[in-house]
Amino acid sequence: MAQETVVLSFPIITTFVVYALLMLYIGFYFYRQNETTEDYFLGNRTMGPFISALSAGASDMSGWLLMGLPGALYVGGLSQSYIAIGLSVGAFINWALVAKRLRVYTSVIANSITIPDYFETRFSDDKHILRLISAFVILVFFTIYISSGLVGGGKLFEATFGIQYSYALVIGTVIIVAYTFFGGYKAVCWTDLIQGLLMMGALVVVPCVMLYHLGGMSEAVSLVSNIKPEALSFGNGVGAISIISSLAWGLGYFGQPHILVRFMSIKSTKDIPTATVVGISWMVISLIGACTMGFLGIAYVVKFDLTLSDPEKIFIVMSQLLFNPWIAGILLSAILAAIMSTASSQLLVSSSTIAEDFYKKVFNKNAPPKLVMIFSRIAVLLVACVAFFISTDKNSSVLNIVAYAWAGFGASFGSVIVFSLFWSRMTRMGAIAGMAVGAVVVVVYKNFFIQYFGIYEIIPGFLCASIAIVLVSLLQPVRVGTKEAFDTMLREIYRN
Repeated sequence: MAQETVVLSFPIITTFVVYALLMLYIGFYFYRQNETTEDYFLGNRTMGPFISALSAGASDMSGWLLMGLPGALYVGGLSQSYIAIGLSVGAFINWALVAKRLRVYTSVIANSITIPDYFETRFSDDKHILRLISAFVILVFFTIYISSGLVGGGKLFEATFGIQYSYALVIGTVIIVAYTFFGGYKAVCWTDLIQGLLMMGALVVVPCVMLYHLGGMSEAVSLVSNIKPEALSFGNGVGAISIISSLAWGLGYFGQPHILVRFMSIKSTKDIPTATVVGISWMVISLIGACTMGFLGIAYVVKFDLTLSDPEKIFIVMSQLLFNPWIAGILLSAILAAIMSTASSQLLVSSSTIAEDFYKKVFNKNAPPKLVMIFSRIAVLLVACVAFFISTDKNSSVLNIVAYAWAGFGASFGSVIVFSLFWSRMTRMGAIAGMAVGAVVVVVYKNFFIQYFGIYEIIPGFLCASIAIVLVSLLQPVRVGTKEAFDTMLREIYRN
């Protein structure tokens, strides 16, 4: 019986090394182009539609696209594809409704370079309460989120090179931190462009070759029908609650800082329609490829008598079995690409939160730009160290870690973002209440109540946050400056 073994070879090692060196080179290349914090955190708002779209997609998907999602389809069959459907719909709505308004608000109304910056400006929060709460939420949930990427990277290096998980974790972390530390936002976006194309290419090629070896789709479906017939059903083993929970992943898009910052950095609002088409096309193709690979893996493993102890390694195993070592090395680099693109974006947002929202705006308002830049890079290292500690448990599920952090942002930030962009009556205290309630409900529900109700924590978190926003806002008058800024945003939207 063929085992889930490591295939060490010079071509695979060489490909990984070359890829990692290319990413590091990009980081060093942009090192001297970061003269201000707006350069380091937003690329000076000069990103075009193509790079913005692929960067948003690549930073969004992370290692779960090539590991967590295929693993879920391998275990549960087609009924696990509702997550992909929910994400596709949510991403499209995010680009269509949120992108333009957020871009205008964070540039025309005031030069906001972080999400906490935007919240403070939007609600004229001169006491910095919103900034501090949102910065705290970002640090908590992003540190958890980053750890999922490090876990995926550790599993990748462990499975590919046969090295101990702890050493694999160190290697992956060093590569990700290095180019983020030096290159900033431009480096992250340009590496995302390369990584996004690599991820999509791998998710098209691997399922196609699997189909060829299985004898076509009809033969693959027949094999799955004989082996695991329940995998062919979109409703088998899942009730209404499971389907709603999977679709609800789409709600999370409205509150993901590493995605929202792509809207803030795009060169012009006129580029947003093009970016929407590019981004959603990339996403749909990639998600279909990931789901197809997991589904076909059910037939492939049985037909060719394989042993797969960890379903999340289905892509790794297929890449090593089906391709020569040089091609396998390129395909396996796609996982590293997915992990690096997301973790680097999240590290950058986290460091901007510490440097801009804590250090500069609250503790040292007169800090010179160079000092803030130094502090930003130190913050990258601090967040990475905490995430590294969390990721030392190799048995952690990449998908489960992502789900928790995704819900935290979706409930606490997502509700506030949507209401702040579409409801002029929203107040500062309403935003504070919504953010706090969303975060607390997700944490409390996840730890104490999910076993009783089963529904994904983003749903009660988002609903409770929305109710809190409306009720608290209606009890207060709207500040004059807040109303004027909202009207200015609307005029700018309609003018363009």
